[in-house]
Amino acid sequence: MAKQCAITGKTSIVGGGYSNRVRATKCNPTGTRRRYANLQTKTYFVPELDKKITLTISTKGMKTIAKKGIFKALKDAELI
Repeated sequence: MAKQCAITGKTSIVGGGYSNRVRATKCNPTGTRRRYANLQTKTYFVPELDKKITLTISTKGMKTIAKKGIFKALKDAELI
């Protein structure tokens, strides 16, 4: 299973490290670090399908499901 949100498609990104020393001098690079999406494993009951579905979704995806409803969100993400 990939580390990606099933609803929004969010994945990790690579960003720059930033230390207090860089902040002071502006000439001391600290390299890069990977920033991960806030992924959670949630189980939802879909009444239209009459079954439970377990998803790995971001917290933004949870808000999307709360707003649209689980069936519409899954249909928009082309999971059903």
